[in-house]
Amino acid sequence: MEDLEIPPLSKGGDIILGGNFYFHSSWKNIENTYTQKPLPLECISLNFREFQFAQAMSFAIEEINNSTDLLPGISLGYHIYDTCRSIAKSIKVALASNNADDICLNSEEPCTRPAKVQAIMGEGSSSPCKAMDTVLGPFHIPLISHFATCACLSDKSKYPSFLRTIPSDYYQSRALGYLVKHFGWTWVGAVRTNDDYGNNGMATFTETAEQLSICLEYSVSFFRTDSTEKMQKIVDIIKASTSKVIVAFLSPREMEMLTYVLSLHNLTGYQWVGSESWIFDSQVASMDKSHILDGAIGLFIPKAYISGLKEFMLNVKPLISSNNNLFTEFYEALFSCKFKQSQLEEIQPECTGHEDLTGVENSFTDMSLMPIFNNIYKGVYAVAHAMHRILKCNKTCNSSVQLAPFVILQHIQKIHFKTKEGDEVYVNENGDPAAKYEIINWQPRDNDIVDFVSVGLYDLSLPEDKQLNLQPNSLIWAQSSKQVPVSVCNEKCPPGRRKVLQKGKSVCCYDCITCAEGEISNITDSITCVRCPLESWSNERRDACVTKEAEFLSYEEIMGILLTTASLLGTCTTAAVAFIFFRYRKTPLVRANNSELSFLLLFSLTLCFLCSLTFIGRPSEWSCMLRHTAFGITFVLCISCVLGKTIVVLMAFKALLPGNKVMKLFGPTQQRLSVLTFTFIQVIICILWLTISPPFPMKNLKEYKDKIILECALGSDVGFWSVIGYIGLLAMLCFIFAFLARKLPDNFNEAKFITFSMLIFCAVWITFIPAYVSSPGKFSVAVEIFAILASSFGLLICIFIPKCYIMLMKPEKNTKKHIMGKE
Repeated sequence: MEDLEIPPLSKGGDIILGGNFYFHSSWKNIENTYTQKPLPLECISLNFREFQFAQAMSFAIEEINNSTDLLPGISLGYHIYDTCRSIAKSIKVALASNNADDICLNSEEPCTRPAKVQAIMGEGSSSPCKAMDTVLGPFHIPLISHFATCACLSDKSKYPSFLRTIPSDYYQSRALGYLVKHFGWTWVGAVRTNDDYGNNGMATFTETAEQLSICLEYSVSFFRTDSTEKMQKIVDIIKASTSKVIVAFLSPREMEMLTYVLSLHNLTGYQWVGSESWIFDSQVASMDKSHILDGAIGLFIPKAYISGLKEFMLNVKPLISSNNNLFTEFYEALFSCKFKQSQLEEIQPECTGHEDLTGVENSFTDMSLMPIFNNIYKGVYAVAHAMHRILKCNKTCNSSVQLAPFVILQHIQKIHFKTKEGDEVYVNENGDPAAKYEIINWQPRDNDIVDFVSVGLYDLSLPEDKQLNLQPNSLIWAQSSKQVPVSVCNEKCPPGRRKVLQKGKSVCCYDCITCAEGEISNITDSITCVRCPLESWSNERRDACVTKEAEFLSYEEIMGILLTTASLLGTCTTAAVAFIFFRYRKTPLVRANNSELSFLLLFSLTLCFLCSLTFIGRPSEWSCMLRHTAFGITFVLCISCVLGKTIVVLMAFKALLPGNKVMKLFGPTQQRLSVLTFTFIQVIICILWLTISPPFPMKNLKEYKDKIILECALGSDVGFWSVIGYIGLLAMLCFIFAFLARKLPDNFNEAKFITFSMLIFCAVWITFIPAYVSSPGKFSVAVEIFAILASSFGLLICIFIPKCYIMLMKPEKNTKKHIMGKE
């Protein structure tokens, strides 16, 4: 974490404590040594924040020294040094602390005295920590940071003595990635500090973003010392961008600088996602007069409380008696007064030493960074607990034990304890504590005040699906909006379309192309369309393999019900006619027309009516084979009977001629054989058809795009048309014979009715062929059933109804004389 330097609150700031502080334990001393050793560095700003951090360390040490449970009889001493954020000065302080030679701090001579420092608290920045641990690592002096979060410092092969009480940026960067993904932002910009903190943190975020399909439109870096031209380039990049979300891995100083530059160009309305270095910094918020950062969201250390710390910090009067110029300058800057006026300086009120902090509002009186103070507090206690174990303290400590930094380092790495507030303190093998973050949202109030509202928690110790816990209703977004901002390069491709990447652009930028006919994409942002099974393809929807409606002539629909009713009516009518014929079987009318063939014809007509039912319902393998063969055989049987009756009538006329013995050649036996022969030929055709290529159920996917036609494929077209052709051939012969016998002299000439019935039969089946071929789907089946029923009713009505009428209504005509035309 970057150090938290802020601009001076008053003019004339000189060399002031920068807050990059260290302490060493001088445990054999009974009294604290409270010594300030300002370094001759070019510090140009007064930083109350860093002084707060030093005060937090002082508080922890005094609390330990006053404790009877921890290190009884031992007092910890400490020194506070200022490095002014200079890596070079940090290294020099590390060398000086290692040699415990105060003179070395102001001397150009090398430091040669042996080390007496047990631990160092600080730095608050990653780059100085890297430099310091490179120097201190070989000596195994623990370097415990409260705010340096660079993931690079977890590498124990490079930084063996580095420890921290704040989570590594590895976890924060990944958490920021998941936070961005949670809100659907796939097209974001990135700004970072150009140092170890910003570069390493952003590298991890970028890696996580790639894994989560998040694209960075741009990623720029800068440092506080960069030129105006460099800042202008960054402003131009942000202006030209289309992303509305900016992830900022910046230190507070850089954030202040960037906010100021953006305010000059009035670049508002962006949704900022911040790292913990600035997201909870009230100084950054107070400087954002143009509301650039309103609605910002980010991660910060969970809230903490240390009883007594606030009162300790705000009690500044003892600082006056320290006789130290640094504290004097701090006191003067805090209350905007001077103990000694200089003629060259602007006249200010004189300090009395009794100033009251009540009513003073600045970064020193702001306790919002209590979580960071808590990190310092835990770091000091970690060292104390390690020493407590090494010295085998109970009621007293073994002061004869020789302390060594390496031993302290080993014990700190294994330490596990709870503070007085109940916080657990421990580190893993990389020297990092457990990762847990509060999600902070900037919510502006009146009078340019910003509330840092906790809107959730990100806890990496929980299962992955429970790590992010948000309260979305309490969030305020950029420009005080309640709606979640949208930041995508393109709108998502809905189901039914696929993504096509735009040439030369990021993978998050694409065009949405509608899937081709017969292809589908059933997920959002699909990169491909897949071929949908034709039986599931819907022309109206390309977002899913929508199961088509299966269409067939069923018993439940109106058409199926009507045809079934007609079939059953025909069957019942035929049965009724058969009953009448059976009752009047001994009458001349029945006997004159070959009663045996009449009953066989009625039986075959019954089968014809019933075979139409096999065409209704869902096609199956057996129904497909049965419907066509049953139809073919029953109709041949029917036509064979009619043909037999026609031949009988014709032969009977010929038999009336003198010397003609035709009837002897076509007697009852021959009639039966003719029917059997004609029918057997059709049976042979059907057997060959079923053997070679039988009908089978199929799904017709070509007729309609949005439905499936379930029908019976013919199997062999030759077989089907052979069956139909044979029926037609017999029907034509029957018609010809009946036509020849139409003028026979009988009063009741059956040939006339057969001729008329065959005329109807042929007309029906001639019109059936084009109607069958042109009818779509289930209507073709309905046409075929209609043809069967129409021809069957034609035969039944034309041949049998007139006879029934005579038998029932005109019994006086049911005599041999009348039939022979002698009456």
